[in-house]
Amino acid sequence: MQKMNARQGAAETHTLRVASYNIRKAVGLDWRRDPHRIADVLAEIDADVIALQEADKRLGARAGVLPLQRLEAELGYRMVEVSMGPHSHGWQGNAILVRSHLRDYGSERISLPTMEPRGAVSVRLQDPELEIIGLHLGLTPGMRRKQMLNLQKLMAERDHPVLLAGDFNEWNTGRIPFAPPNTVVTPGPSFHARRPTVQLDRFVLGPGLRSVSSHVHQSPLSKRASDHLPIVVDIAFTGALK
Repeated sequence: MQKMNARQGAAETHTLRVASYNIRKAVGLDWRRDPHRIADVLAEIDADVIALQEADKRLGARAGVLPLQRLEAELGYRMVEVSMGPHSHGWQGNAILVRSHLRDYGSERISLPTMEPRGAVSVRLQDPELEIIGLHLGLTPGMRRKQMLNLQKLMAERDHPVLLAGDFNEWNTGRIPFAPPNTVVTPGPSFHARRPTVQLDRFVLGPGLRSVSSHVHQSPLSKRASDHLPIVVDIAFTGALK
């Protein structure tokens, strides 16, 4: 009941809940691939939009690992079209789930400087007008910085609110180059799920957006479903883009 009241309050203040979750191809800490366990965690979070990392298997046809029919029928999510393969959910493992009542202008695959199969994907919502970019950055500091500077430039060129969500693979907040008017939101330690001590997962809010609250989603289920914990932010729209 408390969760329902909180979500009702968010709706009254015109907020949107966005989550980011590295699902490790749905392989939990027990080394079992259990897509329905991931779906159960997503049901606990109750977000409007979810950026996922490692949503596809790494080898072969890079098939997606999520139970899409269940996500649509029970949770009301649709998968944003960003895949280049018939069996994949995302691009370079990045995928986005959007609640079915939210309309969008379309989706995009965003190339980043990389020496690994990494990148970003985006969806631009119509109402509220917002572009959400899901990302999974590289393993080396120099490459991550190039990727973040590329994304910072992209955000500056947009004429609508933009939110970045994903696994930045960066534990040192001093190496996050996003400066005002952007706001970096680090909800807390999200890795390793068994004993979270490192802040790898973050959001970046561009102009026109404000963080109302944020948290790392910790539950008995989320502590087993992946090696990352999901992160969540509730955002409000300020209307000021400069």
